[in-house]
Amino acid sequence: MADTTARTLNASPRRHIAVIPCRWGASRFPGKPLARLGDKPLLWHVHQRCLEAKHLDGTVVATDDERIEAACQQLGIECIRTGEHLTGTDRVAEVAERLPADAYINVQGDEPFITPDAIDAISKALKNLPPDTLAVNAYTELVDVGAVLDHNVVKVVVTAQGQALMFSRQPIPYPKGERPKYLRQLGLYGFTSPALQRFRQLQPGPLERAEGVEMLRLTEHGHGVKMIHVADDGVAVDTPEDLARAEVLLVQR
Repeated sequence: MADTTARTLNASPRRHIAVIPCRWGASRFPGKPLARLGDKPLLWHVHQRCLEAKHLDGTVVATDDERIEAACQQLGIECIRTGEHLTGTDRVAEVAERLPADAYINVQGDEPFITPDAIDAISKALKNLPPDTLAVNAYTELVDVGAVLDHNVVKVVVTAQGQALMFSRQPIPYPKGERPKYLRQLGLYGFTSPALQRFRQLQPGPLERAEGVEMLRLTEHGHGVKMIHVADDGVAVDTPEDLARAEVLLVQR
């Protein structure tokens, strides 16, 4: 994957900006954003995928950690230092208060193989949001049984109208009758600025607190989340074991 020159952000209003929220203290993998994948930190690979998208006006890393900020400076990656936050989306919401844009796409820093086409699909969907819908979220079908059972992989159930019905780390729906299709929520969310402000106003509910899935904050409070099917065959890096699998995939590509 070729290196792409970073675009510099400024204070002028932008249309769509990708924000990569990064924190140091992940319980399953401390220091994950700076873990090496090939010869570059994990966050660099995510940043590259964003730069390859065609519908973005900029990409910025958002972090509260000085080590991650210093690494971004060394790599020539635009970075905004934020306060501490419960979720990545809360961190993106702070960026939205400081960096004007029409919409913001939260690209999680552990998705080094997220496709630029998937990012662009979220950007396109943000231009035509249904009424009462506050967010757009990408998903893909799961075919690996191990991933279906893995609690690190968030599953989603989608209505016939393409709205999120429920998110869970458990395999949902339960296969009492015929075997259902299992869908994986990707770490790829899109919001307008007012939607991010609303997200920060809402209190995490019992489902979000139990599951640790931030999109549940919207569905629990009755707000719509539009699900967009995208192609994805990468690896989300939640653990050191995932990083080893990503190394193999990087070599293959």
